Amino acid sequence: MDRFSNTPFLPNDIWVTLTVKVVSNSIQDLCSLIMTCKAARDAGDANIVHRSVSIPPPHATPWWWSRDTEATRFFDRCMAAGHPELLFREALRELFIRRNQDVGFQMLISATSRGHEAAKYALSMTLLLRRDDNDGKWKGLELFCELDAAGLLADCNARCFSILNNLWPDEV
Repeated sequence: MDRFSNTPFLPNDIWVTLTVKVVSNSIQDLCSLIMTCKAARDAGDANIVHRSVSIPPPHATPWWWSRDTEATRFFDRCMAAGHPELLFREALRELFIRRNQDVGFQMLISATSRGHEAAKYALSMTLLLRRDDNDGKWKGLELFCELDAAGLLADCNARCFSILNNLWPDEV
């Protein structure tokens, strides 16, 4: 059988780069891509791909994903790879549902270091509320001012509210 292209023979780093571009649209695009060939499936297994995949907002996530073992395994893999949006959501769950301040705080720091603005907002609020840490309060104020200067406060507040509203539908 003659091959019409040599795409399966591209180096893995090129496949990974292409896959990162594809997954920035949706999880469905990742699924479609990895079903095309072995090279795409291997590239789709890279940590950077799991860190970069576009995760739908909580209100747009199908309810059955929480019951599906494949979906749960996929999100766990994204979480382990350090996906900023999932780290942010889990940080809020740790902070406000499980009341595990240390774990939630570390997850917020991790999501912030990956460029997640809403996590930066939540971290700034968390630092500003600390009673015994003046250095932390100054750092929180600095983060808050960065977001304010970029004009991101309203959007970050809305994203935090959306996550918390999903966690506590009758409370927020």
